Amino acid sequence: MELHDVWFVLIAVLWTGYFFLEGFDFGVGILTRLLARDRAEKRVLINTIGPVWDGNEVWLLTAGGATFAAFPEWYATLFSGFYLPLLLILVCLIIRGVAFEYRAKRPEENWQRNWETAIFWTSLLPAFLWGVAFGNIVRGVKIDADFEYVGGVADLFNPYALLGGLVTLTLFTFHGTVFTALKTVGEIRERARGLALRVGLVTAVLASAFLLWTQADRGDGTSLVALVVAVAALVAALGANQAGREGWSFALSGVTIVAAVAMLFLTLFPNVMPSTLDPAWSLTVTNASSSPYTLKIMTWLAVIATPVVLLYQGWTYWVFRKRIGTQHIADPVH
Repeated sequence: MELHDVWFVLIAVLWTGYFFLEGFDFGVGILTRLLARDRAEKRVLINTIGPVWDGNEVWLLTAGGATFAAFPEWYATLFSGFYLPLLLILVCLIIRGVAFEYRAKRPEENWQRNWETAIFWTSLLPAFLWGVAFGNIVRGVKIDADFEYVGGVADLFNPYALLGGLVTLTLFTFHGTVFTALKTVGEIRERARGLALRVGLVTAVLASAFLLWTQADRGDGTSLVALVVAVAALVAALGANQAGREGWSFALSGVTIVAAVAMLFLTLFPNVMPSTLDPAWSLTVTNASSSPYTLKIMTWLAVIATPVVLLYQGWTYWVFRKRIGTQHIADPVH
């Protein structure tokens, strides 16, 4: 296996890790409007992801940085062609981080409600737009002979990509709901389990349609295996949720995300951005990659740094592993 193939796999792993981790905290942000009934329950939801949300976003920064260094042509075409959707995601992530930090800085009802509204929308929009973006990456976009995107913004919102956006939106919401059931106690935990069933059923329908469409369009035997694993894990997650096994339900919803993202990258390889104008103009792992020397240096750095990052993030989750409920929410002090 060539180094550019290795880095394609590593970038796929980074995006998978990002969607697994950021997926549930996007879902929790959406639940602040769908599940929480009062201010105390919103604080419970926010506190479940408070210690980890910023660490989860490191996976996005690493994935973007790895793409820039390993596949500069891919990075240039992707970020220029998808400029407006990616800019909107970036703005949402900035506002979302500010909302988490500033929401409790003042006691006024309007102040806190406005920041909570910001958390909801800046969780919902990226959850949808990431699916739209990856739907277009897999489906292909208008790339010319100079490897430049020549389509418009409207071209990105095609039926396949929009379905992909709905899948990530519902899947992340389901992932966040089972995470909430895993991390909370009391009435909110029971309501989260009930909501997980309803959201999970919608997710199963949408995800099955999207993955079958992907398989029919460009899949092979390997991607079919990933499709079966994704659907089976989602069904099993719903069963575990109904049985009150929140840990298993969360793990299985995570397997669903991992298998679904793996399927998308399996159907994409060896391309990194197919051209719908001419297959010869597609960006591939070969024509979009950096030099072998650059990839070699990056590989050694990844070997050294990655275990340290994984150990630290794992330790963070271990420290904040306990369940919380409204009884653990102290009165605000200003």
